[in-house]
Amino acid sequence: MSAELAVALFQKSVLKQAKYQRITALLDDPVGQRCLDIGADNGVISLLLRRRGGRWASADLDEHTVGSIRELVGEDVHRLDGAGTPFPDRTFDQIVVVDYLEHIPDDGRFAEELARILKPGGRVIINVPHLKPRSLVNRLRHAIGLTDEWHGHLRPGYSLSGIRTLLGPRFSIERSVTYSKAFSELVDTGLNGLYLAMQRRGGDDRGSSKGTVITQADLRKHRKQFLLLSGLYPFLWAVSRLDALLWLQPGYKLIVRARLSG
Repeated sequence: MSAELAVALFQKSVLKQAKYQRITALLDDPVGQRCLDIGADNGVISLLLRRRGGRWASADLDEHTVGSIRELVGEDVHRLDGAGTPFPDRTFDQIVVVDYLEHIPDDGRFAEELARILKPGGRVIINVPHLKPRSLVNRLRHAIGLTDEWHGHLRPGYSLSGIRTLLGPRFSIERSVTYSKAFSELVDTGLNGLYLAMQRRGGDDRGSSKGTVITQADLRKHRKQFLLLSGLYPFLWAVSRLDALLWLQPGYKLIVRARLSG
């Protein structure tokens, strides 16, 4: 599958678009900088970030997702074993961590690793599930099989105070916001439920350490289904806009930007 088709399908995903927009709103201009993205789904976010300029490396946990990222961006893609990375000290000006912390056993050691490989004054952007223990949407997810275990989550999410504690005194949080409220999350739950049913119908219960990441191989295998699903985008987009009615409700996703002390 061509990169342009993968990007076109990405642009038909309400939730992925919201995630990418939040990331880029917090990202400094990467031109002239050495940057790293970790955990950026199936490679499309990695590709789009590289198109903004700068010199990027990419990394993830699962061999299927790493292969999918490498297929889209080519070089400088690495498989991680969890908290450790293969990069020298003080390598990066910016690091983008997307839906990764919740998948690794030792998130505290990973925070130390971020401090090691960032340059003094460098920034990290971290996107995680927002901790919402009494959420009815989360109960629905679990009821249809989209459990934390299926998604490869070792913990259900983080609060802002939890992220602040995790990063410790070496980092100062500059900005934070939650996004993706109940209507958007219902859209996401429905789409993931359909994908899970499609996998089971095809006899594929593979799963991964990153849950239901749709790789380039998956897009090729189910190209017609994904193209048909993209036709629902205007309706799904309209449903997600109803989040504006929930102005008192925090979102299901949390994203923060933090600076490493010099």
